[in-house]
Amino acid sequence: MAVPKKRTSGSKKKIRNRAWKTRPGEVASKAFSLAQSVLTGRSKSFYYVAEKKDPQKD
Repeated sequence: MAVPKKRTSGSKKKIRNRAWKTRPGEVASKAFSLAQSVLTGRSKSFYYVAEKKDPQKD
């Protein structure tokens, strides 16, 4: 026979909801920080190609 589940407390629901809403802001902040370090040239752990060299010009 089916048994009703226990109810989740309001505080636990608020904690989960808050974590779910703040996560995108944290990810966006990290992405913006990485973009700033790449653009200023201060990035030590992120490798990228700054500009492509044309072999015909050399």
